[in-house]
Amino acid sequence: MTDERQWELQAYADGELSASARRKVEARLATDAGARALLAELQMVRQALGANEPMPQLPESREFYWSKIEQEINRLESVGEHRAPSPVLQWWRRLILPAAGLAVLALTFGVTVFPKMGRGGSSVEASFPGTEALTYRDQAHGVTLVWLSYPSEEEPKDYEAPPQDDDWL
Repeated sequence: MTDERQWELQAYADGELSASARRKVEARLATDAGARALLAELQMVRQALGANEPMPQLPESREFYWSKIEQEINRLESVGEHRAPSPVLQWWRRLILPAAGLAVLALTFGVTVFPKMGRGGSSVEASFPGTEALTYRDQAHGVTLVWLSYPSEEEPKDYEAPPQDDDWL
C-alpha cells in the first residue's frame, strides 16, 4: 500500500474527506483486507489516545478569556495613541543631536585639512623626480636631512663574453 493510500485512510478515519473521496475509500475497503486492517488499527489508536488524554478544565468560559484579551489590546492601543514624548527626549532631539553632529563634522574637517598639526612625526620625500635626492624631516626634533647621491665616476664596463674555442666542444 502506498503512502498516499495510507494518508487517505488516515483522513477517512479523521472524517476529513469529501463525499466523493469517502465513497472511493469505502469501495476500496470493501475489496482490500490490508486497508481494512490499517483502518481498524488507526481507529484503535485514536480511541486509546482519546480516552487517556485529559481535557483541560477552565474555571471560566472561552468567551470570557477572549473578551479579557480583547479588552487588554484595546486598552494598550488607546494608551499608545495618547502618550506624548517625554520632555527629556524632546530636548535631546532638539539640542544634543544637532550639536553632536556639528562636533563630528568639525572633527572630521580638522583631521582631514590639518593632518600634521600637533603631531611630531617624521616624513621622507623625494625632492625632485628624476634626481637621486631624498629629504628626511623630523618635526619632533626640528631636524631636516637631505641626501644627495651622485653617480660614480668610473663607469662599469660592459660584460664581455670570453672567446670561445671550438676545441672545447
